[in-house]
Amino acid sequence: MRPHRPLRIALLLGATLVAITAAAPLRAEDVTFRVRMARQAAFGLFTPGVDAVDVAGSFNGWGTSPLTALAGPDAETAYAVTVGGFTAGETIEFKFRLNGLWDGTEEFPGVGNNRVLTVPAGGVAVDVWYNDLAPGGEPVDPAELSWWNDRVFYEIFVRSFQDSDGDGVGDFAGLTARLDELNDGDPATDTDLGITGIWLMPINTAASYHGYDAVDYRGVDPAYGTLADFEAFLAAAHARGIKVIMDFVMNHCSNQHPWFVQAAAGDPDYVDWFRWSAFDPGETGPWGQQVWHGTGWDWYYGLFWSGMPDLNYDTPAVKAEMFDTATFWLDTVGVDGFRLDAVLYIDEDPGQLQSTPGTLQFWHDYNAHVKSVAPDMLSVGEAWTSTGAVVPYVSDDRLDLCFEFDTAYAMLDAANGSWAPGLAAKVSQVVAAYPDLQFATFLTNHDQDRLRNALGFDEDRNRAAAALLLTLPGVPFLYYGEEIGMQGSGAHENIRSPMQWNEGPFAGFSSTTPWQALNADFPAHNVTNMRADPGSLWQWYRRLIALRHDAPALRRGSFAALAASDDAVLAFVRRDGAQTLLCLVNTADSARTGIELAGLAGSLTAGDHPAVDRLDPADAPTLTVTADLRLPGLALPAHGAKVYEILAPSGAPASAGPPRRLGRNHPNPFNPATTIRFELDADAAVRLTVLDLAGREVRRLVDGQRNAGDHAVRWDGRDGRGAEVASGTYLVRLEGPGWDETRRLVLVR
Repeated sequence: MRPHRPLRIALLLGATLVAITAAAPLRAEDVTFRVRMARQAAFGLFTPGVDAVDVAGSFNGWGTSPLTALAGPDAETAYAVTVGGFTAGETIEFKFRLNGLWDGTEEFPGVGNNRVLTVPAGGVAVDVWYNDLAPGGEPVDPAELSWWNDRVFYEIFVRSFQDSDGDGVGDFAGLTARLDELNDGDPATDTDLGITGIWLMPINTAASYHGYDAVDYRGVDPAYGTLADFEAFLAAAHARGIKVIMDFVMNHCSNQHPWFVQAAAGDPDYVDWFRWSAFDPGETGPWGQQVWHGTGWDWYYGLFWSGMPDLNYDTPAVKAEMFDTATFWLDTVGVDGFRLDAVLYIDEDPGQLQSTPGTLQFWHDYNAHVKSVAPDMLSVGEAWTSTGAVVPYVSDDRLDLCFEFDTAYAMLDAANGSWAPGLAAKVSQVVAAYPDLQFATFLTNHDQDRLRNALGFDEDRNRAAAALLLTLPGVPFLYYGEEIGMQGSGAHENIRSPMQWNEGPFAGFSSTTPWQALNADFPAHNVTNMRADPGSLWQWYRRLIALRHDAPALRRGSFAALAASDDAVLAFVRRDGAQTLLCLVNTADSARTGIELAGLAGSLTAGDHPAVDRLDPADAPTLTVTADLRLPGLALPAHGAKVYEILAPSGAPASAGPPRRLGRNHPNPFNPATTIRFELDADAAVRLTVLDLAGREVRRLVDGQRNAGDHAVRWDGRDGRGAEVASGTYLVRLEGPGWDETRRLVLVR
């Protein structure tokens, strides 16, 4: 930790930090540190009014002399302090602590994972969640979500997408020519799939066909075209509203890369760019593979195989070069972000290969760099491990998203096993574990057997899986060809075979024999034929994608799993503002009738609810919720899906009904009281009720006519008899003529 000049002195009095300002020469810039503690309070780890929070950093001796306390809380249970005396361009590191102690929750003392800030001219305000844990399950303000939450991504292997020059290999010009198949830029047409994001597998010059062993990180594979060809594709995609991210393989390069060739030859400028040993250390990798490879006189480390030596990020020059390369693609070329391969293994330690402190620190540093270049860029990590081990990569300002492998497995298991409760539990866990909706969902990818194979070549199971992917929370990614039921298994080349566009010669992919054999069933499974069939899998994907684009609740809404009487049925509610969607997916190969749903508290009230299936507008039932909050009498076809939008009594969507807004209560969590606000744009008879999670009334706060305008109601944490209720999560519901809204609030005694 660097020496510093003290700016403040603080005393720890009981459980409260008191800051005392001392005279010190001031420099130009102020930094306001603001940290939100609501999630910690909800976990019982922080009690507002009792516990305190401070900021410890490189500018105050890491909290040793003096402590820098944050004052608060404000209405959002946030604490803040403004520190002066920084110089524009100065880089500082910092962490937040509870009660002046290092307790291992936000961070550990002096060990990696610091927050990093370069102070801009004019000063800056830092506004974060403690431990980067925002409340899960309920969406944050839409303004706090990002563009990728509104996208449906499509993974493309350029080599296999479209050949434009007759050499049997896909290229940038062919990819550009096929963009209208993905999205023609006109929302009124229905001949394109509706894709709004593209992930390109590696396009760099590489030693192997797949590109994951780069020999030039700033060059493009000449078989695909020139950099100018790529830039033309990028411009064409952007003109259609499609964002483009590219694979950036930072963990390893090719053993044919000039860096490694020079290092192996003993060049002192490059030897330390890789890890070497005079003998074979005998270590093995996470799946038992050999990781040290001999050259004949020494050994080098390569996690995946001898042809892909790992880069050594303990050497500053390596990190600087790769960060500069990121700048090149973001700033000079203009891509919208990166898919990052093998993020678990950047900095291995003896006995620990995954998720070391050095690896987590690296991604924190990476993020600080790329966001300084392009603040709106997207980083998606491949952390192929369990949910709990993935979450740290989407915390502490590291990556924006990571792929949720556990959720992918759960979706496939549900579609294959006709059993949905495991998936419901998994999604509920995932939504609560990650910062709001910041995870990427998928069914299969380029390293796995294709979806059609994984689902036993059953097209109806493919339909159910597609419905799961495109209605559940997260940012969805499709693998090219899933929408037409392409098959492939075993060797990776089989999983990455050419796209099947039509039933003509070479499936419309090329005018000559493709680099990899086509699937024999391409005359039946191709875009042209399936697009012409209203009942095809392609059309099903198109309808689901169109619905997701049109329904904010599917892109940004909360998730609440419901209990279904039939284990084959997944039932859940997605809500965003005034839009409520009841989603049902039958994972069984037979129709299901007499389905009853429970657990509707906070989702639907007792009574009749006009609805319409957004996937089949001819299905417009009235859903009747019983007094004990059950919804009986539902039916689903085999592997069928329903997305019922709850309507106002007039038959218009509820979002078009009487304007209203139930605001978040402040503070939340709270003790002993909280203020609940709501707004009416017109006079209305309303009811404001506090419920427990079982839907039972705890306290009725408002019941009668209210004028248009803003309203505020205080709840003191007591029930209707005046008795204090226990700590926990409650629901506050605002009901009016034909509409209702519900939010969660947390009482901490």
